[in-house]
Amino acid sequence: MRKPPPRPAERPAGTAPRRSAAPAQRAQFAVALALFVLALVAVSPAALLDRAARRRRRARGRTGTSVATAQRILLRPLPGRIGDLRLRGTYLPARTSARSGGDLYDAVRTPYGTRLLIGDVRAKGMLAVEASALLLRSFREAACEEEELTAVARRLEGDARGHIARLPGAETPERFATALLVEIPAGPVARVVHCGHPEPLLVSGGQVRACPPERPGAPIGMADLVGAGHEAQTLPFRAGERLVLLTDGFTEARDAAGRPFAERVGERAAAPLDGLVDGLRADLVRHTGGVLRDDAALLVVDRAAG
Repeated sequence: MRKPPPRPAERPAGTAPRRSAAPAQRAQFAVALALFVLALVAVSPAALLDRAARRRRRARGRTGTSVATAQRILLRPLPGRIGDLRLRGTYLPARTSARSGGDLYDAVRTPYGTRLLIGDVRAKGMLAVEASALLLRSFREAACEEEELTAVARRLEGDARGHIARLPGAETPERFATALLVEIPAGPVARVVHCGHPEPLLVSGGQVRACPPERPGAPIGMADLVGAGHEAQTLPFRAGERLVLLTDGFTEARDAAGRPFAERVGERAAAPLDGLVDGLRADLVRHTGGVLRDDAALLVVDRAAG
């Protein structure tokens, strides 16, 4: 006898039939996918690029800060006074790491008088910081050991060439430095060795006079390439006078009207030493609208009156 087919399980009265959970899951997935797509659409490609650019700027800013900090650490505080000389220096980093690093200055008491260095390494970033450290160390040693100021320049030249020789080939064309070496003995003179650097300014009687070299000297690291040696030039430097040494971050700065910054030195020539240095620093920031395109360093030395 054929058995009847099995009967479905009986449901309690008033109970709705059980439905599969798959359609509900599919619906939830569709809603989530739609929300994800809307989020992608809301963030346009331009917005994504803008975010990436902001991240790069923040990274450059951190790098620029570290370069400027390292350079400031190298520039140890100048002695406020050496004998009858009073000294003051200042350094302002460029706005980006791509232009920052490399300006340097120092002053050393030696058996031959007070010797000063101001320079500008033609490299930027941490490469410039490394080269600055080399030149400052070389100057501090040679200034106390070499009787002639030209011999100090030759020591810097030799050390710079050794540094350049150790760099990768692609880096060497830009690895040199402009510099001024100044020696101030007991007498009323100053001796200067120009190494391709902006000339010093002599402030006397409220007037400013540029002191260009009698014969241009080669930048440090390039004497062999250009076939020029280093010569000392003697300038008058009497009691009550001051020498202003600058890097091209100051000398080449222009305001919105294109006026050169050097005019500012004359406007502040009669100010006390601190007022001159602080004023020129503030003038440079205003002069450039707060956007320095290159490092800037300034070293001023007064010969006390009487």
